[in-house]
Amino acid sequence: MQWWMPMGAVALAYAVGSLSFAVLVSRLMGLSDPRTYGSKNPGATNVLRSGNKAAAALTLLLDAVKGWVPVWVVGQWGAAWGLGDGTLAAVGLAAFLGHLFPVFFRFQGGKGVATAAGVLLAFEPWLGVAVLASWILIAGFFRYSSLAAIVAAVFAPFYYWFGDGAAWDVRGPVGLAVAAMSLLLLWRHAGNIQRLLAGQESKIGSKKGGTAR
Repeated sequence: MQWWMPMGAVALAYAVGSLSFAVLVSRLMGLSDPRTYGSKNPGATNVLRSGNKAAAALTLLLDAVKGWVPVWVVGQWGAAWGLGDGTLAAVGLAAFLGHLFPVFFRFQGGKGVATAAGVLLAFEPWLGVAVLASWILIAGFFRYSSLAAIVAAVFAPFYYWFGDGAAWDVRGPVGLAVAAMSLLLLWRHAGNIQRLLAGQESKIGSKKGGTAR
């Protein structure tokens, strides 16, 4: 294996992750830049505050796909090029970091929930399903997107490690990547945690004037 292959795969994954679809979809659909209203966060939840559900759904899908594709590609064809579990894990983390700190958008990115979900689905489909089910359950019951993301982030590493030998075989580098993404998600939601505790967080579907992040 050439030394540049894993580095190239990680760099490409970061570049793909840096595509801020909240901004791009809003531009294509003639909507306001999501960084200028609501939470000012370039993510699907904030795009939903524009009132355009189609734009929000498309943003959510594309943000997840950009996390899924790089990992899936390495998982499918990486072995032929000598790319192992370490590269697979690094590619997933790079795509996630691209969303958080996008090189094409002055390193001002979103929270990374949908992209993390895409990465997890590519790592282990049933892991992704379990984490998404947790998000849907909490979001549906409490109506707080941030709370759902926080709970899902906390559960994700435990799901992965406790699934060893039953649903999948744990791979150390992948486990570390899952834990790192969970910690970063909690860090990105620090403000949300404070507002949740203060009873000031906006619920799913609040309009442009909302201040939740």
